[in-house]
Amino acid sequence: MASIKSPSIKSPKAKTADECERLEQLPNIGPSLAEDLRLIGIHQPQQLRGKDAFVLYQKLCSVTGTRQDPCVLDTFMAATDFMAGAAPAPWWNYTAQRKALFGSV
Repeated sequence: MASIKSPSIKSPKAKTADECERLEQLPNIGPSLAEDLRLIGIHQPQQLRGKDAFVLYQKLCSVTGTRQDPCVLDTFMAATDFMAGAAPAPWWNYTAQRKALFGSV
């Protein structure tokens, strides 16, 4: 009998920072970026409060020894804003702001 692979189930995303208990519940954060956050010492969404997304991005680049795609910075900006109380927004909404603040990362 052939095994049937079940589709992966995505974590439900939090609608507010207060209801966010796991990194994967953050808007725009999937398993891979959650692991990246854990790699730099962020294990709970609340740890993102007051953090600078650019510093997190630089730390990830340093720890991995790789220049991360700039969209990772956009995603970190979205996550830190969300945990600061902003409404959920897609990461690409932060691209223009990232370019204005940091140029080509």
